Amino acid sequence: MSTSIHQEVIFKASPSRIYEILMNSGQFSEATGGAPTEISPEVGGSFSCFGGHIVGRNVELVPNQRIVQAWRPSRWPDGVYSIVKFELKEQGADTLLVFDHTGIPEGQSEHLAPGWKDNYWNSLEKYLG
Repeated sequence: MSTSIHQEVIFKASPSRIYEILMNSGQFSEATGGAPTEISPEVGGSFSCFGGHIVGRNVELVPNQRIVQAWRPSRWPDGVYSIVKFELKEQGADTLLVFDHTGIPEGQSEHLAPGWKDNYWNSLEKYLG
């Protein structure tokens, strides 16, 4: 059995700026506290964030619009992945980020939902100033 998370957040930046931060190793690392980060900007490419605590592969990339990734904390059993989708929607000078995290193993979403807010959204807001 699996669970899902849906979150929406508005950033005071363009979709291209948000996409760039999420897909650029240096910017993502800087935005989220400086932990080692490696992000391939290509479909099928791998990523490793927060010093290897989060790993996965890019499933679909539509520049400045959508990022879909097979995503997992490194502590999950080998071969167990969930799917994360970042949809970026322009709203004037801002971006509405519609986030869906599906296929989460049962019992894991309780700590992941606040983790997205604390480690991603709040960090991005601070980074953007």
